[in-house]
Amino acid sequence: MVEKHIQIKCGSSLIENIFQAYYDARKNKRNSNSSLGFELEYEKNLVKLFWEISERRYVPSPHSAFIIDKPVKREVFASEFRDRIVHHLIFNYINPIFDPLFINDSYSCRINKGTLYGVKRADYFIKSCSENYKKDAYIMKLDIEGYFMSIDRTLLFGIIKKQVIKRQDKLTCELDLILYLLEKVIFCDPTEGCLVKSDREAWQGLPRSKSLFFSKPGKGLPIGNLTSQLFANIYLNEIDQFVKRELKFKYYGRYVDDMIFVDNDKERLLSAISDIREYLADSLSLKLHPKKIYLQHYSKGVNFLGAYIKPHRILAGKRMRRNFYSRVYEEMFVLGGMDLAAENRKEIDMGIVKFRQLANSYLGILGQFDSYVIRKGVVELVIDNFKMTFAADEDFGVLRLR
Repeated sequence: MVEKHIQIKCGSSLIENIFQAYYDARKNKRNSNSSLGFELEYEKNLVKLFWEISERRYVPSPHSAFIIDKPVKREVFASEFRDRIVHHLIFNYINPIFDPLFINDSYSCRINKGTLYGVKRADYFIKSCSENYKKDAYIMKLDIEGYFMSIDRTLLFGIIKKQVIKRQDKLTCELDLILYLLEKVIFCDPTEGCLVKSDREAWQGLPRSKSLFFSKPGKGLPIGNLTSQLFANIYLNEIDQFVKRELKFKYYGRYVDDMIFVDNDKERLLSAISDIREYLADSLSLKLHPKKIYLQHYSKGVNFLGAYIKPHRILAGKRMRRNFYSRVYEEMFVLGGMDLAAENRKEIDMGIVKFRQLANSYLGILGQFDSYVIRKGVVELVIDNFKMTFAADEDFGVLRLR
């Protein structure tokens, strides 16, 4: 879920805006080494950042590059905490300008949207288009090949600059300032001088189209940065407008680069593929992924944003179920290795609390889908192993302490 950012009030000073961006940035990063180091003298560091920006001396710090394997293998370029503050500053300045321009069914990096909202909208599309499963309707999914690594930074900057200038009356800072910050962040090459924290072997198996180290010059944004998420949404707002205004699809939604269409006419969907492919190539320098084009009757069901949508029900997707099983079993093994009768009650209690929080987090997500059998099976296994510690409610939606 996207965090709520406090909209900067007109007339606020830059230093106040930087402090607000700092508060936004530290919400989920207070335990990282970068944030802890910054917070030791945060007022001094924020004032220093203020002068760097004011005097146009701000330069992004080198990124840290590493590989993560869960939920899927991907490359991450992490910014220093000071740079994340700048990312939040930019977000707070321009998101109020761009969010009203997005279509309702753009789900990523937006308040009150997200994956669950996207799943429910896709389910609504199918029900509505098929008139509650009485008429034929077809689902098409499209995906962009190596999306983040293929974003053209010059095109991106041009798209953002055009809209910011056009709507500069809505800006809460000087036009020159936001254009300066945008240019510094967008044209920063994360691979230059980066600190590689994973072993080189960790990149084995990762397609070149998913690595900035193999991106063409002037292309690619680092996955994970707040600005990258917003910029990616702004970039593909162009295709959203094309699909809605030119191709006139009523039932269309997008989460990052995952696009979903529902229509009664299968041939119309097939015809749209070439139109979209041409628009992406000519206007955004992007390619449709040739192996990720899906077109089927709604009765076949569809995987979308971690869910499997079928007539009359929505199931948890395979990856979600697999992650739930593996994480719960891993933590059960750790908890089972503790001597629950040992004297170190503090460590044991922390382990129990951590396990319960993890389990309830997954149970809460799964509770949004038709997942009673899955929840029941795992929760009963937990209770069988820790009878004196845990209990469950009637629908196995919450793990409680005895």
